[in-house]
Amino acid sequence: MKIIHCADLHLDAKMESNLTKEQAKLRKTELIETFCSMIDYAERESVETIMIAGDLFDKKRVPAKLSNIVREQILAHPGITFLYLKGNHDSSMDDMIMDSQSTVMSAEFLEANEEIPENLKLFTRKWQHYRFGNIVISGVELSDEPQPHIFRSLLLEPDDINIVMMHGQETMGPAPAGADDIPIRLLKDKNIDYLALGHIHSFRQATLDHRGIYCYSGCLEGRGFDECGEKGFVLLDVTDNVKSVFVPFAKRVCHECEVMIDGCQNTTQMTAKIAEQLADIRKEDLVKVILKGMIEMDVLKDPEYLKKRFEDFYFCFKLVDQTKVNIDPSVYEHDISLKGEFIRTVMKAKIPEEKKRKIIMCGIQALAGEDL
Repeated sequence: MKIIHCADLHLDAKMESNLTKEQAKLRKTELIETFCSMIDYAERESVETIMIAGDLFDKKRVPAKLSNIVREQILAHPGITFLYLKGNHDSSMDDMIMDSQSTVMSAEFLEANEEIPENLKLFTRKWQHYRFGNIVISGVELSDEPQPHIFRSLLLEPDDINIVMMHGQETMGPAPAGADDIPIRLLKDKNIDYLALGHIHSFRQATLDHRGIYCYSGCLEGRGFDECGEKGFVLLDVTDNVKSVFVPFAKRVCHECEVMIDGCQNTTQMTAKIAEQLADIRKEDLVKVILKGMIEMDVLKDPEYLKKRFEDFYFCFKLVDQTKVNIDPSVYEHDISLKGEFIRTVMKAKIPEEKKRKIIMCGIQALAGEDL
């Protein structure tokens, strides 16, 4: 049996902090397209189940158009079972209608009183278990307060292949301190073969105990430079045991590149250094370059030029200058030039060293007739 483990899709996220309005609108559409493409992939690869381990949506209120798309995707693929466990960005359980067994009767992308599709399985704040032959997928949604009893109450049969879904922050403490905490030690020796987690936006996998592993699938698409690197989902192949592989699947990848420009004497050399660092990055990706290193005081750099030099080559390009100026005050101790007087005055000022360096660089540019 093949299973996809995904999480943190954050459909309808704005993403305007690094992008223009037009780019943000396009990326919002691309998040939905990647979700739909993942389902198409599942159908092509004979995947029987898709586990969504929280934060399918970015906000608790889901636009009608998006709700329709998600619902129609589920209905259009009756051969795939969708297990949807809500995260902290999705609608809270208080917004859901439940029966006496705490079985969710509705979800944010379903119309009020609409029948739940047969191939959509939901979770609550009590453990829910879904059996597929000898494979059991269990899950629980965490409440607004720490619930240590949730972990103690999980009972699984040792002869089953047990997959558990949760959404929250892994911790190494003896008990949950926050509402989203998942103390890994409380899930050891529970007969878990694969713990499918959501909340952390990068792929991460580690040993749970002698029997199982725990895994964050990461998000499906990076939305900003705090979500750099390959994004995608985890494909499980379950027979007598669980085999897992991370599948990169994002339309665009966010990159943060540190470029050391020590020794560069001019902007041309800096441009070459940046180009070398970015040589293997695709033009459709998002790139943030951080200039690092120590440069001599008489080396003039032009960050604005460097930004313009590269911004047309990528979907999004940002440049941050974190270089430092190598200042030796003794060199200017007896310098009678305007530059020497300026540097001595700044160095005597009672301001942070980093601020002194920035002021001196601006002053040197001004004295050289450069644009600030």
